Amino acid sequence: MDFSYSPEEEAFRSEVRAWIAANLPDGWGRVVHEPEDEDARYMFRLDWEKKLYAGGWAGLSWPKEYGGQGATLVQQAILAEELARAEAPEGLNIIGRNLTAPTLIHHGSEAQRRRFLPPILSGEEVWCQGFSEPNAGSDLASIRTTAIRDGDHFVINGQKTWTSFAQYAQWCFMLVRTDPAAPKHKGISFLLVDMASPGITIRPLRQISGESEFNETFFDDVRVPVANLVGGLNEGWKIAMTTLTYERGPEDALARQIRFKRDLMRLIQTARTLPRGRGKTAIDDPVLRQKLASSVIEIELMRLNCLRSFSKQLQGKPLGPESSFQKLYWSHTAQRMYETALETLGPTAVLAAGDPLVPGDGQFQTGFLQSRAFTIYSGTSEIQRNIIAERVLGMPR
Repeated sequence: MDFSYSPEEEAFRSEVRAWIAANLPDGWGRVVHEPEDEDARYMFRLDWEKKLYAGGWAGLSWPKEYGGQGATLVQQAILAEELARAEAPEGLNIIGRNLTAPTLIHHGSEAQRRRFLPPILSGEEVWCQGFSEPNAGSDLASIRTTAIRDGDHFVINGQKTWTSFAQYAQWCFMLVRTDPAAPKHKGISFLLVDMASPGITIRPLRQISGESEFNETFFDDVRVPVANLVGGLNEGWKIAMTTLTYERGPEDALARQIRFKRDLMRLIQTARTLPRGRGKTAIDDPVLRQKLASSVIEIELMRLNCLRSFSKQLQGKPLGPESSFQKLYWSHTAQRMYETALETLGPTAVLAAGDPLVPGDGQFQTGFLQSRAFTIYSGTSEIQRNIIAERVLGMPR
């Protein structure tokens, strides 16, 4: 691994930083923040994505023929780092940019790429993901939502859950069962579904953090053109593995690493100010100090593992099952860090954002609540351990 950046890459980083500084609202992060209202907040994030597109930063490493910039993976990584470092909005169309687009670039038809990739980049069309179901989460191959061929259409019936951003999405990519008689991994297909189609019902789900980021989505006789089938009939499982590789890949983890490190540095600063007994602060507690030090080490290891994966990609090697290690590692690292955060806050840990006595305006409590899902979404820790054991370590089933 080469940890250095070329003069051209450093110049690119400076260019990115200057653009971000010039385009974030004045006072961003100090007196200007995202809207508190959830709908307004997500529209604010979509507007930010459109601003990135107008500035020429969207789809940086995508092929130019589909609206990308044809930049290097290193430049893409630098952009992700600098956006996270500036605490820029994360964007609304994450699923479209990070999952739909790479999947279509690998498996979509030329017509599908030219139809769907440009509006993903521009922010005109937001996407959601229809994988998990009430009885098919960790065991994704157990999906029961069906798609039956009827002339030039498939007719879909079933239910999906954990459908992030479905209430804002124009399109959904989803796994459907097209051959009930086949072994469960073999009878699945990958479809692109217009969310304005008759028969779709979306119900937002309130999370423990108070947000409604994801939904349950019902499909009742929803008609989808056969032209929206990605790859071949019953080839959906193979295509889904490509999607999940990008969902758990290094670009996502690299930006997360910076956000986690940012929260950790704020936590350490908070620990220096919270009183703990006569003349002492929380940072003086040797046990707590060891936990904070462990988080510093773990987050740095997360960064190094991201760079190792990028190095592999730069050598022309495809992302493999080691992306499961990325997901498994960062989800537990973050959970431990936010648990330490609540321990650091002591009695004030029970206070919520907006309370004048809460340190950090409740960001550590929100982070803790959000982190409970980290080991579930994008594949549970149990599933990731199985993948690592079988495909990386070569252990028997």
